[in-house]
Order: sequence, then C-alpha cells, then structure tokens
Amino acid sequence: MVTTVAPPRTTADTTGTTGTAATAPRTHKAPALRHLGPNWYACVMGTAIVANAGATLPYQVPGQRVACQAVWALSAVALAVLLTARAGHWLHHRDQARAHLLDPAVAPFYGCLSMALLAVGGGTLIVGKDLIGEHAAVVADTVLFTAGTAIGLVMAVVVPYLMVVRHKVEAAQASPVWLLPVVAPMVSAALGPLLVAHLPAGQPREAMLLACYAMFGVSLLATLLLLPLIFGRLIVTGPLPLVMTPALFLVLGPLGQSTTAVNQLADVAPHAIAAPYADALTGFAVVYGVPVMGFALLWLALAGAMLVRAARAGMPFAMTWWALTFPVGTCVTGAAGLARHTGLDAFAWLAAALFLGLLAGWLLAAAHTLRGLFTGRLLPRTG
Repeated sequence: MVTTVAPPRTTADTTGTTGTAATAPRTHKAPALRHLGPNWYACVMGTAIVANAGATLPYQVPGQRVACQAVWALSAVALAVLLTARAGHWLHHRDQARAHLLDPAVAPFYGCLSMALLAVGGGTLIVGKDLIGEHAAVVADTVLFTAGTAIGLVMAVVVPYLMVVRHKVEAAQASPVWLLPVVAPMVSAALGPLLVAHLPAGQPREAMLLACYAMFGVSLLATLLLLPLIFGRLIVTGPLPLVMTPALFLVLGPLGQSTTAVNQLADVAPHAIAAPYADALTGFAVVYGVPVMGFALLWLALAGAMLVRAARAGMPFAMTWWALTFPVGTCVTGAAGLARHTGLDAFAWLAAALFLGLLAGWLLAAAHTLRGLFTGRLLPRTG
C-alpha cells in the first residue's frame, strides 16, 4: 500500500499569439483529499482484523474482549470517516479518481473497499453485538456484507479487465498488490458463515453456504493464476523496492483467509446442508487448511527475511506497512480454526504467536500513519 498516489501536476495552458505558452496551477477544493487513494482502506481492514482475530483466539485473558470491542468501534468510526472522505475525493477530484483506475499501481487497491466493509461487518457480529445488541448487529452486518460482497465481485472482474485492455504492464512489474481485487471474494467466503445461523433453515442457509464456497473458488483459482507471476518476478528480477517490501505479506491474505473460510464454513455446514456433505466439508477444512497453513508459514518466513533485509537497508515508512496487519490476521483466524477442528494445541499456540505479531504490526503502522497525518506528509495540502 503506497504512501500517497503522486498525481501528475495539472496545469492550464494558455497560448498567446506570439506562440509562447504560460501555465497556471489549477486549484482544487479539499486539496488534501486529492491524494487520498483507495489504499487507505487498508487502515480499516488492519484495525478490524485485530478485533476479529483477538476475539476468536483459543486463549483469552481478562479484558481481552473489552479491548477487542474498543478496537472494533475504532474500525467502524475509521470506516465511516474514510467513506466520507473518499466520497469527497470523487466529488472534488474526479479526474484523479479516474486516473487511479487507469493506473496499474493503484487500481488493485479498489479491492480494499470491499474488504474494509466486510471486516467491519464481520466484527459487528463477532464483538460489536456486545455494544449495540444482536439484532442491530445482524442488520448492520447484513448491509455491510451485501455491499462488500457486491463491490468485491465487481472489482474482481473490473480490475483484471482494466489490466488486460487498458493498463500497460510487463512481467517485471508483477506485484503482490495484484492479489487485492481477487482476494476480496475470499473474505466474503470467510465472513458469510456468520450470517448463516440468522437465515431461515432450509434452502436459504444452504444457498448461503454454497454461495460462500463459490466465492472461495473464484478467489482461490484467481490467486493460483497470479502467484506464479509474483514469485517468478522475484526470482528473475530480484527483490521489490525497499518501500514496497512489506507488500510481500499480502500473499498471506488469500492463504490465511482461505484457511479461515473452510473452517468457518465447516462450523455452520451441519446446520445448512445434509449430513454426508456436512461431514465431508468438515474433513475438507483440515485436509485443505493444514497444507495451506504450512505454505503460509513458509511465505511468512521468506517475507520476514526480506523485510529484515529492507529495514537494515533503510526502508522508509509508507502505507505498505499496513500489509503487516490484515494478511497476518487472516493467518491468526485460520490457525484458530484449525485448532478447533484438529484439537491440536500447536495450532492454538501458532494463532497466539501470530496474533502478537499482528498486534505489533498494527501498533507500528498506526503510529506512523498518525504521525504522517499530523505532519501533512501523507496527505499534503497541495493540488
């Protein structure tokens, strides 16, 4: 997630009769919003996953759920503020918003909107219900889940379409950021099961369950197409630029989220589908989840080593640091799901260890982001 989207300087050209050209800077309303790209939704995603993962950990300490409630409330407020600010961006800086969609480095971040809505919506049912009541939580999650899923499915088509027909990209430009629009349906697959119990028994529950598995397939297969390009780019071209190194952690997103999804779906399958299929889906959660979690740990070690290398080389702060939050959080919830279905303490310990890493990454990214906002470095007040 990039620090800012640096737009080309917009000028107004006036050509006189002498053939000389004069330029004058164009003024914009709400100039700070001009640089507010869709990557900022990563702040909401990263904050919400702290609450969601913390509340579902196998180990709970006194005050942990209250802390998760506070973090969820913070994510909900951040979402409301960011939705308003992004609406202002589209209203006052429509040219820049269109330029973002046509920029191959920025367009994939439009998938973050979907995941921000879904993460806050899921947190509403996980911990927010303690504050606003279960009925209000169900209504809020239904709205956010519906909107997030619809946006995610649209972006999973629109962004790849733009990459094919409008963006000019080369194999050497392959980036983990490309995963963002296609991983959004996997977030829907992982959080959709929270609503299954609130649907009427019978076909509504079964339809929701199978729809989540369909979105699981959409995201998984698209991810399998992109991962070889990303890894091949690293092998052939070398490390990512220092500022982009944390983006390597984005690969953990589809891995951890798909493991979370199969385990969450297995939890509700007995209440939504006939016994033979429910039993098979429970087995699938372990058969799929364990090897994928193994690969996630391998990638975590590789990305961690690259991050240490970049830090030693003077890696500056950028919004890419938020990649250290949500993707790691999905591995926390994935490991917690495997702990439930296998009964192994090792997965419970893994979930707790990953959560500590998630918490450290969130505190680091949040502190630097707030500092960047107060100093004006992240959102400069220039048009």
